[in-house]
Amino acid sequence: MRVSMADVAERAGVSAQTVSRVANGSPRVDPATRARVEKAMADLGYRMHRAARALRTGQTSTIGLVVSTLASVGNSRMLQAISEAAAARDYALAVVTVGERGIRDAFARLRSQGVDGAVVLNEATELARDVDPPADLHVVVVDSPPDARFSIVQTDHAAGARAATAHLLALGHDTVHHLGGPRGSFAAAERERGWRFALADAGLVTPEPVRGDWTSASGHRAVSHLLEATAIFVANDQMALGALRALADAGRRVPEDVSVVGFDDIADAAEFRPPLTTVRQDFDALGRRAVTALVGAIEGGEPIAETVPPSVVVRRSTAQA
Repeated sequence: MRVSMADVAERAGVSAQTVSRVANGSPRVDPATRARVEKAMADLGYRMHRAARALRTGQTSTIGLVVSTLASVGNSRMLQAISEAAAARDYALAVVTVGERGIRDAFARLRSQGVDGAVVLNEATELARDVDPPADLHVVVVDSPPDARFSIVQTDHAAGARAATAHLLALGHDTVHHLGGPRGSFAAAERERGWRFALADAGLVTPEPVRGDWTSASGHRAVSHLLEATAIFVANDQMALGALRALADAGRRVPEDVSVVGFDDIADAAEFRPPLTTVRQDFDALGRRAVTALVGAIEGGEPIAETVPPSVVVRRSTAQA
């Protein structure tokens, strides 16, 4: 027999209206009550009929994700986190990449799929700031400066970079060099800003940073300009992987001759040689909060801004100077 909302309401000890709010992803439900209803749904095998809900509410229970590329580990991790968070709220996910026709075309493609709102991710957020999204499309951006048009969810990149740089200085290094991300990236700019703050706090002159494009190959190329450094803060783990190989090729031992810190804490960071000290981003929390903010906007809520704190994970790629 098909499980009804009334069945779920009885099992959870709440009203059918509360079950409806949970099923429709409304943020206006007490977290403990939501958890109880979701458990009752899982226990009974309840599934909302999307077509019926679309007819009743005028919403498709589908959200979009706009991304420049899925080749980077960070973007792939965010895709997984947002997909899981959307599924937990019984929302489907449509993914579009920003191609040669630009961000307007990406928004148009999502609207043609009838999405209720969209999350714009990382590098694509710079493009989104330059245009006005369709008036009927709710938008949340991940990693962006303040913008009254959108809800914003972000990692505190500057704080993470500052902590990573302070960790290296505390090990006795005279200064910390930076292998940064590409120009135009909000995350890269914030990580560079945190690095600069930490050096200024220590009364140190800031060395000229070198830049890569987030890939390990670019990290391998860029670190050739830093072979005399004793401490390097790298803007992401993929570039740090390339940097480790380039340092080994040049006969520079890590951490005996040079300490290296990355950013992201990708799944394989602990398996690098040596295991990489890095700044951990909570991708799951970012995904959950982005979806919660978007569902809140779809339900008529006001734009919000949330920041997720990172943490430094110390492994064996850093040591006393």
